[in-house]
Amino acid sequence: MLADEIIITGGRAIARSYAKINLTLDVLRRRPDGYHDVEMIMQTVSLFDLLIIDKTYNDISISTNLKFLPNNEKNIAYMAAKEFFEYTGISRGCKIMIHKNIPVAAGLAGGSGNAAAVLCALNMLYNAHLDTDTLCMLGLKLGADVPYCILGGTALAEGIGEKLTPLPPLEPCTILMVKPAINVSTGSIYEAIDSAEIAGRPDTEGMIHAIRQGDIAAVASGLSNVMGTVTEGMHPIIRGIRKKMMMNGAMGAVMSGSGPTVFGIFPDFKTAKAAHDSFAYQFKEVFIVTTK
Repeated sequence: MLADEIIITGGRAIARSYAKINLTLDVLRRRPDGYHDVEMIMQTVSLFDLLIIDKTYNDISISTNLKFLPNNEKNIAYMAAKEFFEYTGISRGCKIMIHKNIPVAAGLAGGSGNAAAVLCALNMLYNAHLDTDTLCMLGLKLGADVPYCILGGTALAEGIGEKLTPLPPLEPCTILMVKPAINVSTGSIYEAIDSAEIAGRPDTEGMIHAIRQGDIAAVASGLSNVMGTVTEGMHPIIRGIRKKMMMNGAMGAVMSGSGPTVFGIFPDFKTAKAAHDSFAYQFKEVFIVTTK
C-alpha cells in the first residue's frame, strides 16, 4: 500500500506516488450514467512523483516543478486535501510540494497517484485514523483510479475501475516506457470506442493465470488494450512506438490506459537499455522501470 512507504518527520510527510500501467484493459459497455464499465489488470511500476506535505494552521497551498500545472483548486492534489479536511472536520491546512517525474496526461495515473498520496499522508499527519475503505471512498470522488493508487500492486479493476481485487504480485521484470509528445483526450477515446470495431479483446482470465504462475513471457504475450485500436488510429505514432519496441527485443508491448504512453516488457535490462537508447534520440520522456 502507498501509505506503507510514507515517511513522517514532525509535521511533514514525504511520500512517493507511483505510476501504474494496464496489463489488460477492456471497455465492456456504456452505463446509463455516461461512464463505462471496464475490466482491467493494473500494475504499479517504480517511476514516481515525490510529494512533501507540511501541516499548516489554515488554508491549502500547492506548488510543483512544472509551471504549466495548476497550483490552485484545479489541481487534483489540492482537491484531495480539501476533501480530507471537509470529511474529517479538521480545521487546519497543509502545504503540498510536488516534484513530477511521471509524464502528465500519459495514461499512467500520475495525478490520481498524487491525490492518493495526499489523502494517505494527511490521514497520518493528523491522526485521523481513516481506514483504507474510507480513504478509497474519498479517493473515488476525485477519480476512478485513485482507490487503486491507494492500494497499489497488482489488481483486477472492474466497474468504472473502483471495484478492486488484489492479485499476487507480478514477478519482477524490466519495463521500458515511452511517452510521445502528444496529448490524448480520454473523453474522446471513450466516445469513439462505443462505435469502434474491436478486433480482439483481452484474455483477462488468461492474464490472471499467467500472473499466478509467475510466467512473465505469458504476461508479455497477453498484453492487450482495446483503447489502443482507437488511439492508434488517431495517433499513428503510438503504433510506430509499439512496433519498434517489438523489433528491439520486447516480449510484448501495448499502450497504457487511454495513452499515449507505450510500454514493453523486456527479458533483461541490457536489451531494455539498448531499446531505450534507440528511442531517446527522438523522445524526451523515455524510462526504464521495474514492477513494484
